[in-house]
Amino acid sequence: MENTGSANLPVVAVDLGGSKIAVAIVSGDYRVLAREQHPTLAEEGVDSVINRIISSVRRIVTSGNLALAQLYGISLAAAGVIDSQRGIVTLSPNLPGWRDIPLGSIIEERLGIKTRLLNDANAAALGEHHLGAGRGVDNFIYLTIGTGIGGAIIIDGKLYTGACGSAGEIGHMTIEVNGPRCDCGNVGCLEALASGRAIAREAKKRLSSGGRSSLTEAVAGKIEDITAKEIAAAAQQGDVLANDVIKHAATYLGVGMVNLVNIFNPEVIIVGGGVASMGDLLLGPVRQVVRERVFPVSAAVRIVTAELGNDAGLLGAAHFAFKQESD
Repeated sequence: MENTGSANLPVVAVDLGGSKIAVAIVSGDYRVLAREQHPTLAEEGVDSVINRIISSVRRIVTSGNLALAQLYGISLAAAGVIDSQRGIVTLSPNLPGWRDIPLGSIIEERLGIKTRLLNDANAAALGEHHLGAGRGVDNFIYLTIGTGIGGAIIIDGKLYTGACGSAGEIGHMTIEVNGPRCDCGNVGCLEALASGRAIAREAKKRLSSGGRSSLTEAVAGKIEDITAKEIAAAAQQGDVLANDVIKHAATYLGVGMVNLVNIFNPEVIIVGGGVASMGDLLLGPVRQVVRERVFPVSAAVRIVTAELGNDAGLLGAAHFAFKQESD
């Protein structure tokens, strides 16, 4: 699927997350011509992250033997609540200090090229809708599970963003009224119960309470170093504690999906992000919870993994830019 944008000029797509900044040049026929990735280092502050984005854009354009004037534009996918119309990062729990930051206009002014901004999960959903697991599906939910949990909603083939652009904050629906504190300030959010960070926290808690697991040896006794990746590897080797931790998170994730299915009646729920690489280890028990709890009329919903991997946000951001001219 090609864009109808200005002479099919390429876009520089940027995926800004809590831990990494991915940058790519994407052609009009959605080929990734060049890419690079750097740590976000969000703890260094807003200005430092913005400078890193600008440097990355300049560097990848130069390495691609292009000039900024040869681009159709820049499209930024950022974690958090995004006002796409005004190009503002309203709030980003995983980017400390990012509140009401006019990221779109800052990048546009400093680089002198049209810049668009959207939520990173929305970008990934657009990518999957047009090029991945959502092709031909008019009603689906996209869920990304990594350090945090994000989401996006496609209704009648169009991205649903709500009254002020914050629709799809699936990770921050309350699942457990008296649950753990979330980075957003609330308690019991799905993100605080089933994200990669939450899975790691649960494993550390069990080990600190005397639980036995091969995880201890895998991290040379440094329990604080355990991540969801090590837990998945241990579970695949039959580690009981690791499997129980994943099933614990899967139960909460399944309950969250039941709520989504009963409210939106989607054809498909597409699951992406780093934690989704666990595959059926995570999604098997999730599907069981959904089957047991969802309204019978909606039980045909399919729960599948995303197809585009780490490129979903970049390709979706590019599509978002290309689409502006054709609308």
